[in-house]
Parts: sequence; C-alpha cells; structure tokens
Amino acid sequence: MSNSIKFRVFLVFTFAYSFMSCAQNATEKTKPVFKDGEAQVVEGFSDSNNWIRHDLWVETEFDTDGDGQMDRVHVAVTRPEQTETEGLKLPVVYVSSPYFAGVAEDAPGTMWNVKHELGDIGEERFHPQVKRRGERPIISNSHINKWVPRGYIVVHSSSPGTGLSDGAPTIGGPNESLAPKAVIDWLCGRAKGFTERNGDQEIQAYWSTCKIGMTGTSYNGTIPLAAATTGVEGLEAIIPIAPNTSYYHYYRSNGLVRSPGGYLGEDIDVLYDFVHSGDEDKRAYNNQTVRDTEMKNGMDRQTGDLNDFWSSRDYLNQMNNMEAALFMSHGFNDWNVMPEHSYRIYKAAKDKGLPAKIYYHQFGHGGPPPLIMMNRWFTKYLHGVENGVENEKNKAYIVREYDDMQKPTAYKDYPNPDAKDVTLYPIKSGTLGLIKPKSIASDAFTDNVEFSGSDLAKSKVPDHRLLYTTLPLTEDIHISGIAKVSISLSSSKPAANLSVWLVSLPWEEGQDVRITNNIITRGWADPKNYKSLTDEENLTPGQFYTVNFDLQPDDQIIRAGQQIGFMIFSSDKEFTLHPKPGTEITVQLHKTSLTLPIVGGENAFNAAQN
Repeated sequence: MSNSIKFRVFLVFTFAYSFMSCAQNATEKTKPVFKDGEAQVVEGFSDSNNWIRHDLWVETEFDTDGDGQMDRVHVAVTRPEQTETEGLKLPVVYVSSPYFAGVAEDAPGTMWNVKHELGDIGEERFHPQVKRRGERPIISNSHINKWVPRGYIVVHSSSPGTGLSDGAPTIGGPNESLAPKAVIDWLCGRAKGFTERNGDQEIQAYWSTCKIGMTGTSYNGTIPLAAATTGVEGLEAIIPIAPNTSYYHYYRSNGLVRSPGGYLGEDIDVLYDFVHSGDEDKRAYNNQTVRDTEMKNGMDRQTGDLNDFWSSRDYLNQMNNMEAALFMSHGFNDWNVMPEHSYRIYKAAKDKGLPAKIYYHQFGHGGPPPLIMMNRWFTKYLHGVENGVENEKNKAYIVREYDDMQKPTAYKDYPNPDAKDVTLYPIKSGTLGLIKPKSIASDAFTDNVEFSGSDLAKSKVPDHRLLYTTLPLTEDIHISGIAKVSISLSSSKPAANLSVWLVSLPWEEGQDVRITNNIITRGWADPKNYKSLTDEENLTPGQFYTVNFDLQPDDQIIRAGQQIGFMIFSSDKEFTLHPKPGTEITVQLHKTSLTLPIVGGENAFNAAQN
C-alpha cells in the first residue's frame, strides 16, 4: 500500500473516530454526582450564565385580602439549563419569606411603649408603611450558589401579603402554612401556576421530581415547619434554622408580656406592620381585618395570658400531619428566638417517630449546620441516595464553647442522656447547694428596672435582686437540658414581673459569649399565672404563691474555678415591661429550688464542690 493510500485510510479512520466520539459526547447527559453520601458540585450545573430564571404565580386555596379571588403566591425559579435542553428532572430546595420584598424602616414609636404599670397597655404606637423593593424575575439569590451546582433547583416565594404575593400577612395564621403548601402542590403537578399575577396562561413544573426540601433562618425557618405541618405530599425534608415555632413563646413567657431580645416593645402587630410590603390597594382591608381586629382582640397585652389566638399560632399544636424529616439548628445564646423554639419541635418529632436531628451552637441568632451535614440530609431525602444519615446513632451535634462551628461534637441525643436532675436550694447566707433548709427563712428585694440584669449579676446593686451561688467549682460541670425553678414569693403589689438568670461568676467582660459564658440560661414568668397560663388572678399583697417554670434549654460546660449563680429579680430591663420601681418581693427560701440537668448527676456536682 502506497503512503498516499495509507494517509487517506488514516484520515478516514480519524474522521470516523472523531465523529463517533462527538456523537457519544452528544448523548452523554449532565446529571448529579454523589460521593461519600453527598451531592457534589457538577461543572455542567455551575455556570450561572446558563441557569434558567423565571417567575410565576401559584394559585392557593384561600382569599385573605377580600377581593373574592383565590390569593396567588409570587414564585421565582432558578434551574440548570439541562432541565430544559436535556429533559433533566431534579429535586427542589425551596425557601419562602416575608422579608424578600423589603421591610419597614426604623421609625420612632413603631414599638409599644414598655414604660407603664403591669396590666396597662400603654400608648398607641405608630404604624409604618413598607415600600416594596426588588425586580422581577429575581425574588432572592439566597441558597442558589450553594444548591444549583449540586444538582438542585432552587425556588423562592414571597409569603402572603408581601412583595408581589396576594393576601394578607397573618404572622402565623393558616395562610402562612397553606401558601408554601400550594407552591409544593404546584411543584408536584397538583396546583395551578400562572405566568402573570392576574393572567390565565398556565405554567407547569415539568422539571420537578416532586422531591422538595425547605430551609431558611428565623421567619424563613418558621415557614418550612408551617408547610410541614400541613402534611403536604412531596415535602420530604426540612432544615429550619432558629425558627419561631410559637408566637406566644416569642412574645410572652409563662403569662408574662416579654419582648424578644434586642426588640424591646415588639409584639405580633409590630411584626405585621414590619413585613406588610404587599399590594398597597389591599392594605386598608388587611389592616382592618387582621391587625386591627384579629390581632387587637387576640394578642391581649394587658394580661399576657394564653388564649385561642396564641394557641392557633403554635406549630407544636399542628404536628399531627407532619411527615417531613427534620434537621433543627439553633444557638444556645439566641435571646431573640430562644432555644426552646427548636427543642420543643425536635422532641415532638422524635416522639412522633419522624427522622430527626438537632444542631446547637454557642452563638446567638441564626447559624446553619455545616454544609456537609445539610448536604447529606438533602442528598438522602431529596435525591434518594442511601447514605445512612437516618441510621446514625448520634442525633445531636453541639458546638462546644471553644470550637469552630463547623466542628460540632456528636452526642447520642439532646438533652445528653447522661444528664440527671440535681435539685439545689438557696440558703440565707447566699449559697446554693444540695441541702434543703430545715428552718423557715426568707429574703427580700425591691424591684428597680433602672438596673440591667448584668449590673445586678455583677453585685453592683444587691438591694434589687437575690443571688445564690455554689462554691467555686473544682471540676468542670456539664449542664445539658432544661433547668427548672420553683419560687415561693409574695409581692407588695397585685402584679409583679419575675425574672431568673442562671449565671457563671465571676462575671467576665468580653464579646465572645462562648468564652465569657456569663449567662448560662434565663427565664421569665408572671406570678399571677401561678395556677394557669390561661387565667391569671391578682396577687394579694403579703400572701405567698409558688411559681413553677422552665428556663431556656442549654448545653454548656461551666469551667472549674467558676461559680454557678441563681439570680432572682423582678423587671428585666432588656425584656419585660418597665413599671415604676418600688415593688417589694419576698422569697421563702425553704420553699424555693433550682433543678439543674447535670451530666453525671449529684456525683458530678459533689465532685465539683470538694
């Protein structure tokens, strides 16, 4: 064979091979990739220039703005181009919020005035207006860069009465559960989506596998739980981060009117005004029906009692239908949405037999679990990869005081199964120990809200609080769970605030709460509700009442050399109403106790007191 013939054969062979290779490559489709039980970043999904983004409106089953039409929810979708060009179907990470379209600006008088006597409501506050912001088709860019490259579609929606969504914000009302349910129904082909707010051209979610996970922080973390309580099919897993799970627990505490930390004077109607960025033409109707009627009649700032209005906004009461796998996240030093919010739902989910895990850290509000943990959770329940995450023996992951948030310590559960209740008693001398007083003894103090809790704990003003401390610890003590108090008290007036701080002393100044550990946990209660949260009664001056309540959940290691302090006072400058100083509180020590969940029980406590 001549060289020229050989060259032609080579060219033919090379062309054929190249053609076959190109054809083969053309048939290879981009798909999710998994390694070690986690969805991996895929190059074909990662170019944001090729992502498909569009918005639409999903029709709900309610009309809360009174226009006679079913409200529609504004939805935005971000998906890899392969869901269009290659017919690829993918699971969805869904985030919903009342904040996406903007919130009310700070203005004087928007909060309730807290400077008044208990039982009064104070001056009428100012109602701000919210101007919607944002441009279509983007509602939010949150979570997109995290999940789309890993083989997910990301969906956002504005909750009712916010942004371009119809309806009224109800702050925990039924429509805030049914709105995300409608979006999930649309993602599963059971509800109608439209290309315009008032149009009739339908749009289908043909790219969805009907495997949906939800996540978000704070209010955005509340909505996944709200959706899950409907039992909607297709919502497989949720990862709520610092969610508000009960508006009563957010704005009240054991019958007491109490503000969330950092927002003195906020109440549920304040939050309504804060997020109401929806259609300006519907605001007057919404204000009249929701804020000025339902909320005004139900919130009861005069007594702080629990009632049907508040009970209907507690998701613990709505968990019968919940089927989604739950992965909770919260901070033990979150004094805005306090750590009880996550624990109570986590416990109920476990009791119900649902897959459940919890991640706690030592910082404040917010703070998601490490991405690897979230990834494994969604990989299992949305992609269906059997990575064993549901069978892991450890159900709780807690970031220890000096550790990186990405490196939590694994425990069998929370509270620590090795924690045992240890009851401690205050003594007239100011000590706190295991021996219950045998003789009748009492201590007294005078309420004065002018002094902060930290000032009181630092002993600058001992006349305005009671403080009982252990001996300096000779060994570390690990507290894990819920501390409980029982306080026998009398008041010189028919009403009084009651506040309890559990502190670590001496007080250490500093910015890093993990290191200072000054505040172990806290709690507040209304003595007038000593019998019931639903019915209070005025206190008879001089008569003693026993008030029992829980402090906030905690998991903390108190270092050797510190003392555990049990501080009882009345008005808390950062959280409660501010009555005029002067109420005298007397505490019967022989009928008062603090119960601490200590890992190792009494043996551990005794060892640390030797």
